[in-house]
Amino acid sequence: MRLSLRSAVLLFWALCAGPTFAQQGPPPVTAAKPVVKTIVEDDEFVGRFAASAEVDVRARVSGFLDEIHFTDGSLVAKDQLLFTIDQRQFRTALRQARAQIDVAEATFTFAEEQLQRAEALIGNGTIPQSVVDERREAFLSSQGALEQARAALELAELDLEYSEIRAPMAGRIDQALIDAGNLVNANETLLTSIVATDPIHFLFDIDERYFLAYARDARARGSVLQEGASGLNVRVSLSDARIPPQEGQLDFSENRIDEATGTMRVRAVLPNPDEVFTPGLFGRVNVPGSLPYDGVLIPDAAIVSDQNRRLVMSLDAEGNVIPLPIRPGPRIDGYRVVRDGLDGSETIVIEGLMRARPGSVVSPDVVELPLVAEN
Repeated sequence: MRLSLRSAVLLFWALCAGPTFAQQGPPPVTAAKPVVKTIVEDDEFVGRFAASAEVDVRARVSGFLDEIHFTDGSLVAKDQLLFTIDQRQFRTALRQARAQIDVAEATFTFAEEQLQRAEALIGNGTIPQSVVDERREAFLSSQGALEQARAALELAELDLEYSEIRAPMAGRIDQALIDAGNLVNANETLLTSIVATDPIHFLFDIDERYFLAYARDARARGSVLQEGASGLNVRVSLSDARIPPQEGQLDFSENRIDEATGTMRVRAVLPNPDEVFTPGLFGRVNVPGSLPYDGVLIPDAAIVSDQNRRLVMSLDAEGNVIPLPIRPGPRIDGYRVVRDGLDGSETIVIEGLMRARPGSVVSPDVVELPLVAEN
C-alpha cells in the first residue's frame, strides 16, 4: 500500500514537471543581418513657400479710376488689361501735342527757307551778315522747338498708354484694393498685387554646422552653395500627408550668416503647375546631408535604449547575445541609419528582444531584410 502511494506521488510530480522540462532550452528570437546599400542621408528643415516673383500694381498717371477689368483672385496673363483711368484728359492732351507739332513744323520750315535765302543773298552783298546770323538763330530756335514738341507728343502718348494699367507679369492676382470712381495718385495708390506661383520658391534656414557640411559637399561636386550646389535635389512635403511630396532643386543661398540668429537662408525652387503650393504656406524640406556612401541600416525595433546609449543585441555562431553600442542616424527607406558601431556583417536580434538578455543564449530564426522596409 505504501509503495503504491509513493508511486502515485512520484507519478504526479513527473506529470507536473514534464512541461517545465520541455520548455527549458534557448528562447527563440528572430534575427537578421543589417541592410547594406548606397544611401544619401537626408536632413529635414521647416520652411515657408514664397512667390518666385511678386509685384505691387500702381498707376503711373493720376486720375479717377474708370473701370476694373479682372476678377479678384484670378490668373492673369502678362500685359492683360487690369484697370482703366478716365482717358478724356489724356486724349485732349494728346491732341494738343499733335497740334503743337504742326505749329512747330511750320515755324521750322519757314525759318529754314529764310536762312537759305539769306545765305544766297549774302554772296551778292545784298544783305548784311547780321541778317544771316539772325535768321540762323531763328532756324536753330525753331529746330529746338520742334524737338520739344515731338518730346511733348511722346509724353502725351505715354500718359494715354499709362491710363490703361496692364499686368507687368503673369500670375495670380489679388483683389482690387480700390473701387471705380476713386482718385488714383501716380506712383502712390496701391491698386492690387500679383504673385507668380509656377515655379514657386521654398525658403528655410540652416545653422553654421549644416552650412559647413553643405558647403563642403558642394565643393566636392565642383560648385558652391550660394549658387545652389549644382542644383542639389530636395523634396518638400506639407502637413497634409495626402498631398505627395514635390521634388525641387536648391538654387540659391545667402552670401553671409546672420549674426543675430547664426543662420543662413537657403532657397529651393519647385514646379507648381497645379498651384498646390501657395506663398506663405509652411512645409518640410528634406535635403541630402551627405555624399553617396555604403550605409548600414537596421529596423528601429532592433534598437535598445540604455540610459544615454543605444544598443543592438548581436549574436555569435553559438547564439550568445552580445550587446553592441551604436550611433543611430536618420531614417531612410523605412530603416534607421547606423553611423557607427556596425559594419553590416553582424547578426542582430530584430524581434524578441525581451528574451535576448546580454550574456544569455538564444535560438535565432535568421531572416533576410528587404532593401526597403514595408510600411
